[in-house]
Order: sequence, then C-alpha cells, then structure tokens
Amino acid sequence: MAMTKTEVIALLKDNADERGIANWNKTGSKLKSFGIGLTRLRKLAKQIGRDHKLAQSLWKSNIYDAKVIGLLIDEPKKMTREQAEQQVDSGLGGGMLSHVFASCDATLAKTPFAFELAYDWMASDDEVRRRCGYGLLYELSKKKPKGMDDAFLLERIDLIRNTIHDEPMWVRESMLSALMGIGKRNQQLNQAAIAAAQAIGPVDIDYGDDNSCEPLDVLKHLTSDYLQEKLGRKS
Repeated sequence: MAMTKTEVIALLKDNADERGIANWNKTGSKLKSFGIGLTRLRKLAKQIGRDHKLAQSLWKSNIYDAKVIGLLIDEPKKMTREQAEQQVDSGLGGGMLSHVFASCDATLAKTPFAFELAYDWMASDDEVRRRCGYGLLYELSKKKPKGMDDAFLLERIDLIRNTIHDEPMWVRESMLSALMGIGKRNQQLNQAAIAAAQAIGPVDIDYGDDNSCEPLDVLKHLTSDYLQEKLGRKS
C-alpha cells in the first residue's frame, strides 16, 4: 500500500539524527532537516517504493530529507524534462541537493531523456545546470546511452581539461566526478582521462567545516591496480 506524505514525514522524524541536525543547523539553510545521512535516506527510499505523485508532493516540502526522498523514489518513465527544469528553477542551488538530484543513483539519470538533458545542461549559462549536467554525465558513464560514444566522451575530457579552473567551485567538483566516470569505461578513455587529470593538477574545493570531505583524487582512482587490471592493461 502506497505511503502518504504525512506518513513519510513521520518516518523521517522517527529516523532523526541529533548530530546530523546540529551539523545541518550550521549551514544556515532555510530548509529544515532531520539530519539523516544519504545512506540511510536511500534505505528509507527503498522501503517507501517508487511513487511519482508522492515524489512530487515531497519535493514541495520545506524539509531537506523529504526532498531527497522525492528525488530517489520518482518514476523514470513518468518524469518529464519540464519537471526537471522546474526542479532546478525552484531552488536546487548549491550543495548536496543538486548533487543528489543529478547523481547518487537518483531517478533523473534513469529517465529516457537523461543524455539529452546532460548534453544541453553542460553547455548552459546557468552554473547549477552545468553542475547537474556533469553530474548526469558521471551517472551515465556507467551506462551506454545512445549518442554517448567514445568520440563524444573524448571531447568532454578535453573540455573539462581546458575549462575546469575557470568554473565555479561546485561545477569543478562535478567535472571531476565526470572525468573519473569517463576514465573507468575503457583503456582509451582511461589514458585520456589520466592525461587530463595530470594536466589539470590540484582542484580547489572548499567544503567549509566538513573535514570529512576532500576533493576527489581522480588520478588515484584511474591509476589504481584494481581498475588497471579490470581494463586489461596489466597482465
């Protein structure tokens, strides 16, 4: 039986984390939060199940955790591009909400129009859309959507290499993820992504008081023994 918005909010309240709430209150966000971590929210989303109508209702909530659940439980075939554009315009902003929206195995990357959206958003004048575009590219790098061939991805690698230091901080972070995802696909892309990461060098990302977060070490991931063996470049 489908859950209601009221029931989901009650479930989130039951799973509230006092330490998480204290950390959230330091962010100065206008949204409320029960301080629940993403791993726990994913488990709760699976418990709730996919529900497009409920997802839309939760998105309109002023509770951060409820919005995240909404992004996770939406139905890929019922989402529209218009909905995705409206969600960006209604206040994704920077920080974790944009990250979950475009990646973190959320619904958007599973939609039939995800690649088209990523393609357009990476070229957008809006930095939130560029961040989400590269976040989608990271998610899609795990799949094989039509149009996303090696030639296209090599162009993306060059673009990231040439523009990352000119981008706002959160776009830079998303670009790093995309570069890592592309570099895990095959030997050719791995070599190109490693060369790009070496040319890019350190990328400045300021996570504020969150000492648990550090900029993604793309080179470390792409040159790991595990990945190299997986790609067949080591005997």
